[in-house]
Amino acid sequence: MRGRGAGDAFDSGRRDAPRNRQTTHPIPNHRLRKDSTSGAFGSTNRPGISEGLLISTAGDINAGDSGSAVSLLFAAGRRPDAGAIRQLAEKQGGFSVSFDPVAESSSGATAPAGQGAAWLELLANGLTFDLVGLMPGPRAEPPPCVHRYALAAEANALDLEALTILPGPHLAGGHTMAPVIRTLAWLGASLAELDGIEAVAWHPARSWCDPDYFRDGVLRWIEGGVFPSLGLTALAMAPDGGMQSEGLALFTAQELRIEPELMADKAAGAKIGVRLIDLLVEKGRIDAPQRIVGPDGLPLRLEPSANGRFVRVWRG
Repeated sequence: MRGRGAGDAFDSGRRDAPRNRQTTHPIPNHRLRKDSTSGAFGSTNRPGISEGLLISTAGDINAGDSGSAVSLLFAAGRRPDAGAIRQLAEKQGGFSVSFDPVAESSSGATAPAGQGAAWLELLANGLTFDLVGLMPGPRAEPPPCVHRYALAAEANALDLEALTILPGPHLAGGHTMAPVIRTLAWLGASLAELDGIEAVAWHPARSWCDPDYFRDGVLRWIEGGVFPSLGLTALAMAPDGGMQSEGLALFTAQELRIEPELMADKAAGAKIGVRLIDLLVEKGRIDAPQRIVGPDGLPLRLEPSANGRFVRVWRG
């Protein structure tokens, strides 16, 4: 059996005092406030990789279930080993190494496929996660990059190697539960402090983010702030001129669909998308039509699609 530790990383429940979503409030003054089509987003000075945010124009949004996982991407040969993870755990204190196959080689625990001894089990908030791809094990290829946030356009062409965090075997049936998702995102943000990291990939949205951008957005959300809509989810232009989300279904079992009539001004449409994703993550699934006030003070109509997989948004 794998070992277990103790200690909670944070309160994984919902916010204690949900905001009144029937009126509009100013978007908080941080990076998500800026229009993501403007190229004006702040970014860290990570040579050759950091740049402004984008609203994607990918034609294959919602191409499939990428699973609940987050990858930390490093330049070739710069992945950390188990010792570096232990040092970071001791420094931060919010998570621990609950099982190390090298230190406990006689335990009989089964390694994740193809990992041998190049993995660890991490404990955070009472939940365990597998961290795979450590040195000196074999390199793992990064997950697909469809949406980039605070990264240069050529980021996905770099020679990068992945270190991946995913729910442990005992969480296989609960990978969509809110405490599991929140803890997974928090672990990704915590490990984004590792030396040599170039990007963080959030698998459910097929998004790659600058490490500081990912960390700041996730930690702000965990502490009760706005949800990092451009990172843990993504927004992409649809062929008919509408806009759709990717990755939101992990949180709400539905994706967002903003109809073309609201996308004449892409900047305004993107602001609607960011605001509504935050609302839906807090509110949950939409099963009946409703009206809310949009960021511009005008009413919006939200309705579930016929198959229930989307929340469709019109003016009105």
